[in-house]
Amino acid sequence: MARLLGLPMICIHTAADNCVTSYLGRLFESEKPARLRDVVRLLKEIPEYRRSAALQLPPRIVSGSDDSRCGKILVDMTGGTEGAKDVFDKYAAGGVSTLVGMHISEDHLENAKKANLNVVIAGHISSDNLGLNLLLDAVEKKGRLEYVCVSGFERIRRDG
Repeated sequence: MARLLGLPMICIHTAADNCVTSYLGRLFESEKPARLRDVVRLLKEIPEYRRSAALQLPPRIVSGSDDSRCGKILVDMTGGTEGAKDVFDKYAAGGVSTLVGMHISEDHLENAKKANLNVVIAGHISSDNLGLNLLLDAVEKKGRLEYVCVSGFERIRRDG
């Protein structure tokens, strides 16, 4: 469509996913949430997840409970693919207790539960929004851009 309209286009989906992974990893490292409810609370403090929660799509615990201890948290915000189904035992053996991701299939969730891992699903569209906003914040340091927000995207700028 961009080519037909004579518009420049670039795919930055994976880069945006990587921005979310880094951002949330730093957040959890600095805040050190003790329980899964603390992870969900921290996510809901982020505008993109707060907006999603207001639309009845909040971050949610799909393995574990509010009172479950977080332990070591692994953030995996890779959209579109989940990787191997047998990785969860390896995560647990490596000391990971909690996974935070965009989404998880039933097969992967079953294997995560078998490995006694907590799983928090932040949400796909809200995570995509966060990643794109973080990426655009960095791009805008070079100058202001003009945006057309479509398909659920909302531009939210961060200071600093």
